Amino acid sequence: MLWRTALAVGLTLATGGPLVAAEAPPPRYTNPVVTPVAADPSVIRADDGRYYLYATQDDWGDGGGSRYVPIFTSPDLVEWTYIGDAFSWPPAWKTGGGFYWAPHITRRGDLYELFYSASLWGDPNPCIGLATARSPEGPFEDLGRPVFCSEDIGVRNSIDPFVWDEGGRRTLIWGSFHGIYAVELAEDGTRAVGEPVRLADTRFEAPWVTYREGFYYLFLSAGSCCDGEWSTYTVYVGRSESLLGPYLDAQGRDLNAGGGDIVLAANDTWVGPGHNAVVTDDAGADWFVYHAIPRDAPRLRNGVNNRPTLIDRLEWRDGWPLVAGPSATEQEGPVVSAP
Repeated sequence: MLWRTALAVGLTLATGGPLVAAEAPPPRYTNPVVTPVAADPSVIRADDGRYYLYATQDDWGDGGGSRYVPIFTSPDLVEWTYIGDAFSWPPAWKTGGGFYWAPHITRRGDLYELFYSASLWGDPNPCIGLATARSPEGPFEDLGRPVFCSEDIGVRNSIDPFVWDEGGRRTLIWGSFHGIYAVELAEDGTRAVGEPVRLADTRFEAPWVTYREGFYYLFLSAGSCCDGEWSTYTVYVGRSESLLGPYLDAQGRDLNAGGGDIVLAANDTWVGPGHNAVVTDDAGADWFVYHAIPRDAPRLRNGVNNRPTLIDRLEWRDGWPLVAGPSATEQEGPVVSAP
């Protein structure tokens, strides 16, 4: 499935007439595209033309121990290669230790910024951290302190960061089953300024925002992420003309008050699809990048939830997004020009 979009090449024949090589078709793929585990994926395209994906800390059960925010790279969103971890050892500032979940990768000038969650299950004071690097491969240097913790910001279970950049003004959106909130970041991104604004109610976590034709679309996951074959994760959406809401579904219901349209849900092959990113290919098509659990193999041998990364086309119908998946058969992949 390795592929590069063919460049148009002029060939001169003996007759002197030019030939132009046909463009190669998109790659074919079958889910999953990243294994064995790559939960909560966040994706960025770097200056080298390649894609980089960052995932939640997990033990793959291969004797290599825990991967502290594993990094994968791909030329085409289909063929991925593991290249190492964002951290060789977990940041030391989190009192009592923790796991490093739900990273979000973004770019500010020459720096790649990796926002991440630092938390334990049931942690009374989870935090959002920040590490930076000059290269998407790292090495990442941690800030050495949190951007904020739950007790600082007044929002319980402060994990799952997403950063929206609009003309240099950046907003951090986050939350997990205690409301989805937004707050402005200081210019250097290392702390919150102002008061949090609630965007959605306590059913949700894992925010992702994309902008299209005058609307901000807020994708959120609801249900259980990590109960093996019993996982109920489902992706919902609402849209707004303002980043700070209100976000309404197609029936006009507020995500802050029970609203939300389903974008992606379980099927006979996959359960618990969610915690998505959205990537636009070189032909302008949008792709959903997310994790899900295979119904017939829900856990690795070491008991870890089997949450590989999947991709599927994000379709738009009358201004509303929908994913016809999770797909379980061979699909036509994204259109991506050669790096």
